[in-house]
Amino acid sequence: MTEPLVQCEGLVKIYKVADIEVVALQGLDLAIDEGEMLALVGPSGSGKSTLMNILGGLDTPTAGTATVGEYNLLELRGPEQVRFRSREVGFVWQQTTRNLLPYLTAQENIELPMALAGLPRTRRHERSLELLEAVQLGDRAQHRPERLSGGEQQRIALAVGMANRPRLLLADEPTGEVDSEAASAIFEAMRHINQTYRVTIIIVTHDQSVARRVDRVVGIRDGRTSTETIRRRDERGVTIHEQEYVILDKVGRLQLPRPYIQKLGMKDRVRVVLEDSHVTVWPDGEKNG
Repeated sequence: MTEPLVQCEGLVKIYKVADIEVVALQGLDLAIDEGEMLALVGPSGSGKSTLMNILGGLDTPTAGTATVGEYNLLELRGPEQVRFRSREVGFVWQQTTRNLLPYLTAQENIELPMALAGLPRTRRHERSLELLEAVQLGDRAQHRPERLSGGEQQRIALAVGMANRPRLLLADEPTGEVDSEAASAIFEAMRHINQTYRVTIIIVTHDQSVARRVDRVVGIRDGRTSTETIRRRDERGVTIHEQEYVILDKVGRLQLPRPYIQKLGMKDRVRVVLEDSHVTVWPDGEKNG
């Protein structure tokens, strides 16, 4: 059995603002196999962006374990961290202006990361044209961002993120600023890239139409993974089975879905009963059913 490409165990991130400590991640566990395409969902402040910044080498964890391939993200410093960001990870941000340089054409934007990595001109040219075709924008090669729609800009951004053949592509709300038709085209481009290049893709999203189209959705709440939805599809891509799970961490903690807690009026403490084949959880002092 192969090791996951992404492995987080007991991941902690604490920010200190003045004299106040903010715990953004508190013991998060997550494993992602190479070639997976999954969505991360959760409310604002749950820790999604912090996790993405750590996996992308933009931030350093406080404690725990975080690895991407052979890279230990707690130990990355200086030139090695820069190398990791430029070679192993690609980024697509929600803001289209953050992804592309306005004075370069689509093709020039794609070739820029390769030029910085020292790739010869001929190989840059071939690779950029290949990626333009992969996102179905071969006819936009000489267009600058101002002449592209928002959805087209995001698809070019996908190509830029793939320029140096990363093993991991991080997409932070890639459909957040476009309409549903453009969002669908962006997702199809990500799916094609995932299947063609076997790149692992993590999508942070509030867009339920995107979350419903991936086979695995991980929910984050209060700095920890809380739920996971797994889908199985037939050969036509139609969902034939869907199951939501609650995540049990390494020390036996789990987060019950908030609607369940509210419906049963659970607070402070609950009763746990071990049955022959399962465990039941009851509101304190009461056993209904």
